[in-house]
Amino acid sequence: MEVNPPKQEHLLALKGDLFNQLMRDDPSTVNGAEILMLGEMLTLPQNFGNIFLGETFSSYISVHNDSNQVVKDILVKADLQTSSQRLNLSASNAAVAELKPDCCIDDVIHHEVKEIGTHILVCAVSYTTQGGEKMYFRKFFKFQVLKPLDVKTKFYNAEVSTDEVFLEAQIQNITTSPMFMEKVSLEPSIMYNVAELNSVNQAGECVTTFGSRAYLQPMDTRQYLYCLKPKKEFAEKAGIIKGVTVIGKLDIVWKTNLGERGRLQTSQLQRMAPGYGDVRLSLEAIPDTVNLEEPFHITCKITNCSSERTMDLVLEMCNTNSIHWCGISGRQLGKLHPSSSLCLALTLLSSVQGLQSVSGLRLTDTFLKRTYEYDDIAQVCVVSSAIKVES
Repeated sequence: MEVNPPKQEHLLALKGDLFNQLMRDDPSTVNGAEILMLGEMLTLPQNFGNIFLGETFSSYISVHNDSNQVVKDILVKADLQTSSQRLNLSASNAAVAELKPDCCIDDVIHHEVKEIGTHILVCAVSYTTQGGEKMYFRKFFKFQVLKPLDVKTKFYNAEVSTDEVFLEAQIQNITTSPMFMEKVSLEPSIMYNVAELNSVNQAGECVTTFGSRAYLQPMDTRQYLYCLKPKKEFAEKAGIIKGVTVIGKLDIVWKTNLGERGRLQTSQLQRMAPGYGDVRLSLEAIPDTVNLEEPFHITCKITNCSSERTMDLVLEMCNTNSIHWCGISGRQLGKLHPSSSLCLALTLLSSVQGLQSVSGLRLTDTFLKRTYEYDDIAQVCVVSSAIKVES
């Protein structure tokens, strides 16, 4: 294709001022409307600012015939150049047969922004004059794509049942404008069900913990909490749940101050799998508060996480400085088949007030002569016996 000399004038134009001119000439438009914020936002200067990751970039492209000649075979092409790829955003790649004087070819393009960094919108126009000369010109519009949110996640295993996982998501608005948080949800992996813990029940109504206003001010952070429980068909198979590290992904939808919607999905969130080895001991029941030097009861669940080996277990209970076990230590628990469990009721007391850690359980597999130690299983608040503990 022939490249035009720098000083050659074109019959067509990609005019940034065309929208303003139309508003000035429209009798139904308020005088001066073209200089308002909305009018200014609908024109594209050479560098028109920033857009945020997850938002939709939209642009109105108009090719206007400024001459008094009819031009033919007009082809308008809009490409978006990113740091990694070049995308064609034109709705149609077919050429327009002709364009009469003072007429336009209009197109609206949309693109969901998925990359951070510099983006360049390249608008190229080719056409043929009445004299048969082929013409071509381009315009470039550059903008930056920034990250709107900073997302941090933390995982916690439940103290009573390690099959439950709690996810804390911290979402910070790192833009310079307020955001309306339309939706923040967790899409769990196939093995889990999720419960959102971001609302409370007040007078029979579900009320969000963030109050009536869903706005997130610049540099403010909001914390979301979710509880994941394994589905029944997977919870019964301890060996499968043991190795699960993929939890799910966050889906975040927001609106900025002019109503533009943005959406981000995180990659699959992963956690460190609990390292409880071949035998897992978890607590099924334990009181929150107990009286000093008075026995209390807990219920433990012992699971054989091996998929092929039967275990013959012996339970030993070792006293600590504050926790004293009641009962016979070294008793036989019998054989435990692969992927099966047994529940065990135990009695203990504390000789020290305050928040005490339950420790000192030992399980020995007599087949392999291997001992598994369980300390800091849970914590219990120990109060003076003069204080009545609510049951």
